[in-house]
Amino acid sequence: MAAKPSTAKDTGTQPASAPVTATPSSIRRNTGPEVLTGAQAIVRSLEKLEVDTVFGLPGGTILPTYDPLFETDKIRHILVRHEQGAGHAAEGYAAASGKLGVCIATSGPGATNLITALADANMDSVPMLAITGQQASSLLGTDAFQEADIVGMTMPVTKHSFLVTRAEDIPGVLVNAHHIATTGRPGPVLVDITKDAQTGTAPFVWPEEPALPGYRPILKPHAKQIREAARMMSEAQRPVFYIGGGVIRSEAEKELLRLAEATNIPVVTTLMARGAFPDSHQLHLGMPGMHGSVPAVTAFQKADLLIAIGARFDDRVTGKLDSFAPNAQVIHADIDPAEIGKNREVDVAIVGDAREVLAEMLAEMRSKFPKALERQREPWWRFLNRLKETYPLGYETHGELCDPQYVISRISALTGPEAVYAAGVGQHQMWAAQFIDFERPKSWLNSGGLGTMGYSVPAAMGAKVGQPDRVVWAIDGDGCFQMTNQELATCALNNIPIKVAIINNSSLGMVRQWQTLFYDGRYSNTDLNTGHETIRIPDFTKLAEAYGCEALRVDRNEDVDAAIEKALSINDRPVVLDFTVPPDAMVWPMVAAGVSNDEIEYARGIRPEFDGEGEEEAESAIAEAGTNEDGTVRSVAQIEGGLE
Repeated sequence: MAAKPSTAKDTGTQPASAPVTATPSSIRRNTGPEVLTGAQAIVRSLEKLEVDTVFGLPGGTILPTYDPLFETDKIRHILVRHEQGAGHAAEGYAAASGKLGVCIATSGPGATNLITALADANMDSVPMLAITGQQASSLLGTDAFQEADIVGMTMPVTKHSFLVTRAEDIPGVLVNAHHIATTGRPGPVLVDITKDAQTGTAPFVWPEEPALPGYRPILKPHAKQIREAARMMSEAQRPVFYIGGGVIRSEAEKELLRLAEATNIPVVTTLMARGAFPDSHQLHLGMPGMHGSVPAVTAFQKADLLIAIGARFDDRVTGKLDSFAPNAQVIHADIDPAEIGKNREVDVAIVGDAREVLAEMLAEMRSKFPKALERQREPWWRFLNRLKETYPLGYETHGELCDPQYVISRISALTGPEAVYAAGVGQHQMWAAQFIDFERPKSWLNSGGLGTMGYSVPAAMGAKVGQPDRVVWAIDGDGCFQMTNQELATCALNNIPIKVAIINNSSLGMVRQWQTLFYDGRYSNTDLNTGHETIRIPDFTKLAEAYGCEALRVDRNEDVDAAIEKALSINDRPVVLDFTVPPDAMVWPMVAAGVSNDEIEYARGIRPEFDGEGEEEAESAIAEAGTNEDGTVRSVAQIEGGLE
């Protein structure tokens, strides 16, 4: 029997159409946090962190996350052909744009393939987030299929690594990871998330700030240390700014320019700092180190004060450490206190952000030492300018084939300083660092610390995604190119029109150079058979065409400009230029590994002799070594001619 409908008359209550008063429980139901799967929480968290691009490759344990990733319109996912490519692309994206680079991989071999890129980012202080899938938490430690302790493996080569086993922890961990990666000294952070954490559900609770009570990077330098540094700068006779990659990461290039111009102190920029100070500026001496310029290397050796900002006294800069800058006091400023005094004892240690340090140094100089800003340091600059005149960068021409230095200098001249240049590792890297004119930061990407062959192509790909309106060149060697060239397919399919210049000497060029100089020309396993008068396996032009790229081979200097101009005119697909260069071309200047920077050779067999310890003695020695009998300055061609 049907129940009798209730009416107002029957019950004395309000009509059914009247509004119902909300109860506290109904308010909680309507306004409580949204319940999401862990996978959805990953994607939502990345959206809230304003991540717009991820590079990745799916697999079994990360597959739950790829499902909601398919639905988002806020994040572009770029499917790479190898996980290492994803990692280097994330590095290139971050280094060129200044934003966090993100990559995703599955567990086991997918995660381990990221390790090289993580180590690379760690050495070069690149802000990067790697998200990896992991076997279900119940299977951890059982040697399950594609299980690998990626957190344990990556702890030594990341800024931090997290393991997440619960869905509710995902937003907080990703906020913490983002904060760690992008603040203080930037670096890579890995977040390993078990499959059951991705498939489980939990309320999505977004933390207002990171929960990292023990992590407080020091940004503002101590006033007492700044005051002492300013005093030393005001008193120094032969000071030099030693500028490292930390200046670029801090975006402190304007503060550096103001301080250098105000103090009239020369500037040397390391391999990682190319572009932090304009190459064209009269205060710039070039790059220091193993293949640095003679003026830069000698300035360090003759300085009475080094002002190191965001640099780490790397062995490739210092040479034999106990003979490096022997007469110099050292001011060392770095955001990472572990770097200060690690390799070289310092006289003034400053912990702080490079931008803050440089700005406060200038303010202190203006306030306490204004007369020092009027000093021109004429004897010091007379010495340095003579070095610049006597020992400019140069090279020996080889006649028949393209000269690698000429190729790279023409790429720079025709493309301009607004482009981004990414290099692999080896001779072509050094030539690019020497012969490209860098006028702005974030225009030069390379694997400076780890020295990773295969970095260039995927890093250029990431840079082009991060800076789509800039021309991006990958300057690569024939050895490096064969390690990651499959990412050309990624570029072609995703409309990422990078330009690739292969400096093809048919060998592992830097190894061959060392075999020439130090192993009596015994070329053990360095010939690659990719270039001139070889069987060309592979043929790079055919390989590039198979990947959907435009491809050209260039064998002579007179054809270089036309090929570069054609590459610059093509913007609907990647372009690969195969430049045939001689295998015997070498990188000069050079300081051999493990010897003093005083042993620098300008060219093979040509070494400036600086026997005196003082400025006048050094200047006299250079004048004698670098002039002809009639007193004119010897040219590069005169100095290098006939050395081979």
